[in-house]
Amino acid sequence: MPGWTFITKHAVALSLIAKHPRITALELGTAMGLTERVVRKVIADLYAAGYISKKRESRGIRYRINPDLPLRQNKYLDVAIGDFLEPLGWKRPPAERKEQEPPGK
Repeated sequence: MPGWTFITKHAVALSLIAKHPRITALELGTAMGLTERVVRKVIADLYAAGYISKKRESRGIRYRINPDLPLRQNKYLDVAIGDFLEPLGWKRPPAERKEQEPPGK
């Protein structure tokens, strides 16, 4: 594994949460090669910044992405997080897709 990557652990966690809304911190850690404690800190950062919301469902948590927030990089403030996540495999919920399509489509 290289000493650096193009995508931060926050972006990787967000992309995995976007694709798997009921993923646990332990599962995220396993997928990312990080400890559960580090992943919980990343989740807390994403939640505090408003990139994700959490809803308790039975014994777990369902995450929801806020696709309209901008990337946290000064050069890319015009790029919405949803637009960043789509090439990484996230699919917009149908209601959000309809809102963004121009009339007549």
